[in-house]
Amino acid sequence: MVTRADIGVIGGSGFYSLLDDATEIEVATPYGPPSDVVTVGRVGERPVAFLPRHGRDHRFPPHRIPYRANLWALRSLGVRQVLAPSAVGSLRPELGPGTLVVPDQLVDRTSGRTQTYYDTDGVVHVAFADPYCPAGRAAAASTARSTGWDLADSGTLVVIEGPRFSTRTESRWFTANGWTIVGMTGFPESVLARELAMCYTSLSLVTDHDAGVEAGEGVTHEEVLAFFATNIARMRSLVTDVVTALPQDRTCPCGNALDGIKLPFDLPE
Repeated sequence: MVTRADIGVIGGSGFYSLLDDATEIEVATPYGPPSDVVTVGRVGERPVAFLPRHGRDHRFPPHRIPYRANLWALRSLGVRQVLAPSAVGSLRPELGPGTLVVPDQLVDRTSGRTQTYYDTDGVVHVAFADPYCPAGRAAAASTARSTGWDLADSGTLVVIEGPRFSTRTESRWFTANGWTIVGMTGFPESVLARELAMCYTSLSLVTDHDAGVEAGEGVTHEEVLAFFATNIARMRSLVTDVVTALPQDRTCPCGNALDGIKLPFDLPE
């Protein structure tokens, strides 16, 4: 029975399971319960922990996801590398539905979400100039390219508060700023991973063009889920392939994100 893992997968909308032979583990955290029980099993020889971001019944909207509990729970189980598949809208006409984007930058347009563990008992400033793990991004891009995905191996994810979608003017503004894709859950998930010295890699599946990119009625929730559902088997296969491609030993900067910083509490081992 596997009860610890060094790799974690946080499944997005429509991505509610990954491991066939797994142990369910309930993890208590100082920030309340995570979105759901964590399942731990193996992908090949790699122990993996899986957590559905919205819960298996999709009960948490983007602005109510217990992000701090989720990342803390994964680290408590030994996770140090996180893969984060999610559904996104495209801000570029050339990046249509079915494209996989592995972003290298993000813009936070959320409001009111707690985005740090270090909000009491001392100040901790964590570098976030490059929000994603370079080793994880390289493994994801190489794997996706070799398995035939339409791929954008860089780009900027703008994260909006939700749960509503963008207006046309907002969408055009995002595009005018040079941003690539838009989603609702990539922040604060990514910065919380950094604050726990964990690697974090986004696997962003384009499900639609955002409202200002093409004429029409704009995207709906049902359309996003329906498109993701038709691609879930392929996405699950990609995630398992990337898991096996991730480095066994971390040599990226992510694990040293807290070096030289006095923390107000101990992190879970």
